[in-house]
Amino acid sequence: MTDLLIKGGILLLFFAVTIYVGLYCRRHASDVNSFVLGGRAVGPWLTAFAYGTSYFSAVVFVGYAGQFGWKYGVAATWAGIGNALLGSLLAWAVLGRRTRVMTQHLDAATMPQFFGSRFGSRGLKLAASAIIFVFLIPYTASLYNGLSRLFGMAFHIDYEICVIAMAVLTGVYVVAGGYMAAAVNDFIQGIIMLVGIVAVVAAVLAQKGGFLGALDALARVSDPATTETPGAFASFFGPDPAGLLGVVILTSLGTWGLPQMVQKFYAIRSEKAIDKGMIISTLFAAVVAGGCYFLGGFGRLFTTPEAVAAEGYDSIIPTMLSGLSTVLIAVVVILVLSASMSTLSSLVLTSSSTLTLDFIKDTIKKDLDEKRQLLIIRLLIVFFIAISVVLALVQYRSGVTFIAQLMGISWGALAGAFLAPFLYGLYWKRTTKAACYVSFAFSTVVMVANIFFGAHFPALLQSPINAGAFCMLAGLVIVPVVSLLTRPPRPEAVEQVFSCYDRTVVVTVRDSIGDQTQTQKEETP
Repeated sequence: MTDLLIKGGILLLFFAVTIYVGLYCRRHASDVNSFVLGGRAVGPWLTAFAYGTSYFSAVVFVGYAGQFGWKYGVAATWAGIGNALLGSLLAWAVLGRRTRVMTQHLDAATMPQFFGSRFGSRGLKLAASAIIFVFLIPYTASLYNGLSRLFGMAFHIDYEICVIAMAVLTGVYVVAGGYMAAAVNDFIQGIIMLVGIVAVVAAVLAQKGGFLGALDALARVSDPATTETPGAFASFFGPDPAGLLGVVILTSLGTWGLPQMVQKFYAIRSEKAIDKGMIISTLFAAVVAGGCYFLGGFGRLFTTPEAVAAEGYDSIIPTMLSGLSTVLIAVVVILVLSASMSTLSSLVLTSSSTLTLDFIKDTIKKDLDEKRQLLIIRLLIVFFIAISVVLALVQYRSGVTFIAQLMGISWGALAGAFLAPFLYGLYWKRTTKAACYVSFAFSTVVMVANIFFGAHFPALLQSPINAGAFCMLAGLVIVPVVSLLTRPPRPEAVEQVFSCYDRTVVVTVRDSIGDQTQTQKEETP
């Protein structure tokens, strides 16, 4: 009884803080710009944590960490390293500043708005909106995966109650405070994730004699069904380096094309904030993602192939955590809730703003004023959260695998469709709207076909993970090739778009000292 009170007290405190933040941030959500982007004045810490917490959800902590840790052993840590270096550091360095400057110049609050304004195409804008709507909604349902086992272990509470409680709580603070409320809560939730993952990894490994003892035990594990190489699960690259590379590419490079991730750059305050945010985001990813995959790598020490075959990969992490203390189990539950709620808030905010600004306002009701736009966005947030709950419960009750498959391919479809057009659109003036259409069509068709005809794909691409990675890499080739083969955009239109990078701005010496010698010469009478 005492254990339950401790866990429940920590959980209620977390809920109370989350709702308070949402209500407090209502003053920052008075118009569409402030509700969707925080007025483009969000600091580096909030932006970096919002980026990181949107990146890593319960899917990573419970699903991916368990699945890839089981398949690749401690080598799965490479996925976390890739998330930090490629998915965070390089993404911020390559996309951060140019995204912030060009989206403000084009007055774009969503990725479809960017495509529509950058390429002067209403059709491209609507196509991007449709892809986001189709593939983001089922992805939200995947965020509830893993919660059933963890809550069952900690509280013996039914899964359906967990799902509804999480959805309601997320809906309250996002509807009330918009992007700013989500960003502040993401910061709080990010701190919980950082502390939680370090504590959990240390506690779990201590059960097996510490890091060296656990690594030695893992080196003695054999699984002829996976590999015949002795010690493969404790090796540097694991039993399947090629498969591991696909995981690294999909989970790391994918962030470059996901609308809910890229949109974080739209809202950051300044160029100086981007530089600081890049470092914070990278360190966050290294600890959280690296810790998750590293922890999952020791899963074979806590369960058996027979148990995994019967209960699935999602059972691995909960089994590893079942022996922890009361307080640590409560921390784990809050950690997973934090990861899921932060990603859910980002997804529904992206979906609702996209549908309102890029579809309803553009095609159905063109004379929508600010007040009505804000109302529709809030109503759609509630609607999208409700859909995610329904999908999650349908999958739980009926065991429908189609929904789970669709969730699995959503990341690859979205990133494959948008990554290359967005990247080239920021940097290359010759990029054409035809190339964007081809990239959109290629990735969505390939990923949907993978659901129904995956068995007929080449062996390497039968996995949705590898198929998604292939689509992203293929887009980087498709866009320049199609652009060179199709009619170039009008020079005056392109120059107007790229003029934002050529503006002269005046800064203080505190921000840029410039050429000191030249300055002294200019000041000499």
